[in-house]
Formats: sequence, structure tokens, C-alpha cells
Amino acid sequence: MLFSIDVCFVPFCLILHPLIHDRQTMRALLFTILFLLPYSGLQAQSPQQWRDSLSILNKQIRRFPKSTDLRLKKAAINIELNQWDYAIEEYGNVLSIDPKNLAALYYRAYAHTQLKHYDQAKYDYETFLSIVPRNFDAQLGLAMVKRRMGRKTDALEEMNRLVQMYPDSALAYVARAGYEAELGQYEVSLYDWDEAIKRSPLNADFVVSKVEVLLSQKRNVEAREELNKAIKRGIPRSALNHWMAR
Repeated sequence: MLFSIDVCFVPFCLILHPLIHDRQTMRALLFTILFLLPYSGLQAQSPQQWRDSLSILNKQIRRFPKSTDLRLKKAAINIELNQWDYAIEEYGNVLSIDPKNLAALYYRAYAHTQLKHYDQAKYDYETFLSIVPRNFDAQLGLAMVKRRMGRKTDALEEMNRLVQMYPDSALAYVARAGYEAELGQYEVSLYDWDEAIKRSPLNADFVVSKVEVLLSQKRNVEAREELNKAIKRGIPRSALNHWMAR
């Protein structure tokens, strides 16, 4: 399977065939975003523990209804429990208090995406970017939302903008490479995989994604050469055995 990023955000992501569909990755991303300092005290819990935490937070919110910190923590738990509508409502409450709250804008966009409310997600990402124009995660999230909306040209333009803003980021090239392959633009996809590998030469996922594109085009000799080069660079053969056997 091609390595790809689907961040409708998720950050760093980060999305092709989505990278962030497993909950462990999502949880790690959810609670380590730099600007989400109010979430820093939350730790992994069982579903029942999350619900118990919600009960406590609801009582605290009734006492301090203007506390965006409490409301952000509650919304984070709503997301943890896949309670997308409740999360959207709570982020809306935060934004009614603080219209420029970046955490609320970003994660409301994410929650909207889970419910396929792509227009609303697009609006939140664009609002975020109007406040912080050069934000990798929101820019990538916007590109992925447009991709899901079927706006291929617009999505590709957003990815081009991402690469222009972050030319040293391997993930920017990864996002574009995966989408280009999805569109059947294999040569430019291979170029972008090369650029990603250049910036992260020991990332086995990037290598096998490029190899997958080559194999899909029956370019088996080039695929084998790419694998051999990766092993010489220091990527363990065991990480590539499946593709070496093909």
C-alpha cells in the first residue's frame, strides 16, 4: 500500500489512502499539537474513564461557562469518544467566546470532516489560515478536504502551495506525491517521492511507496534498483523483504 497522508487533519499528517485512520496515531497527534496547550494534561484512558472525565468537566463548565480551557478539554474527549456532533457544538461554544481560537477552528474542521461536512471543514481551515497563513497542518487539511470534495485542481493547487511554503518538508512532497499517483500522474509522483526520500533517506515507507508506483508501471528493474539503493543507505533489508520478493 502506498504511504499517504490524510489529515483532514489531522496534523503533520497529516493523508491517497489515509495515514491517520488508526486511532493510536490519531490520539498521539490529537494531544501533541503545540497550540493545544489546554489538552496537555489529558492522558490515555478507557472509554468509561473518558465518560467519567466528561461528567467532571460538565460540572466545572456549569460553574465556569466562559472557560475556553475547560471547553477545549471537553471537546477533546468528545473526539476521543467519536462524539463528533458534541465536539462540533463545544468548539462552536469556544468560538463564540474567542472567535480566533486556533484549536477550536482546527479540530472543528477535523470533526466536520469525520461527518463529511466538507464545506464546513473548508470554512474552518480557511478561517484558521486567515489568522495564521503559514501553518502546515491547516494548509494540508484544506488540501485534503478539497480532495475529498472532488475538487482535483484546487486540491493540487493547495498541495503545490504547501510545497512552495515548506520546500524542506518531506511530508509536503509525500502529500503531493500520493495524490499525483491517485490522479495517474506517475512521473511527477515519482519526482516528488524522490524529493521526499532526499529529505528523509532512511524512511522505508517513502521508499516502498515509490517502488509501488514503479511496479504499477511495470518498471520492475528500476524498482529493484531503488530497493538496493535503500539498503545501501542503511534501511534494514527486513523492512523491504516483501518488495524484494516481488
